[in-house]
Amino acid sequence: MNITINGNVLTIKSNKLISCLQNFGATPPYAVAINGEFIPQSQHSNYVLNEGDNIELLSPIQGG
Repeated sequence: MNITINGNVLTIKSNKLISCLQNFGATPPYAVAINGEFIPQSQHSNYVLNEGDNIELLSPIQGG
């Protein structure tokens, strides 16, 4: 199945969001939006991805 994470097209085997994030190398803390919709962290382990989903992985940035 093909998905996009932060503009990179990836072919993944598992349709579980948490597996995809781990394989991508995501390290907490981060926020996730799929197709423009925020996905709460409490749903990451149960969320099922679909072909062509667009994932935005956002990490907090400190600044002033």
